Amino acid sequence: MKVLLINGSPKAEGCTYTALKTVADELVNNGVEAEIVHVGTEAVRGCMGCGMCARNGSHKCIYTQDNVNMIIEKLHEADGLVIGSPVHYAAASGALTSTLDRVFYAGGSMACKIGASVVSCRRGGASAAFDQLNKYFTIAQMPIVSSNYWNQVHGNTPQEVLEDKEGIQTMQVLARNMAWLLKCVKAGQAAGVEKPKPAAKIKTNFIR
Repeated sequence: MKVLLINGSPKAEGCTYTALKTVADELVNNGVEAEIVHVGTEAVRGCMGCGMCARNGSHKCIYTQDNVNMIIEKLHEADGLVIGSPVHYAAASGALTSTLDRVFYAGGSMACKIGASVVSCRRGGASAAFDQLNKYFTIAQMPIVSSNYWNQVHGNTPQEVLEDKEGIQTMQVLARNMAWLLKCVKAGQAAGVEKPKPAAKIKTNFIR
């Protein structure tokens, strides 16, 4: 079992990384492999809605100048996904949003992979960013893992995040819950429980 964790902060080892590292360490402690990838400070193109990824059937984005396709490949091999972001204007970071738009649009089905989001803020806006990130999971048929509070940490530096004892506990409980759910899924698969069959999408337009 493996979980991919995406650090959507421009700071490679800042507050968001500190939260994700706490989750990753606890996943490993519970027998789950964990890998953190960093979106980085390089420019990330937004999704152009060109549809080429669907037409060529590759599950890859045609734009290759950034690490989006690398993330797609890693996600295909993973059983779970944790998205981490700093709070920018009560929302996820722009680079992360551009990345996720293309990953979820071009990457093919994510159905039944386990998902969770983590946000880091100095003071406010965490719940809005948390809600934004969870919408990627709910449209992709991904079960969402919860903790004993909303998945957020507070602090302006990594050290301050570590001093947020409730936030750190929230990350640890999240990881334990995710490890448990992954093990439940694996046990179900071993017992012959099959995934739901894909349904042909019905699209309804409200203006005709």
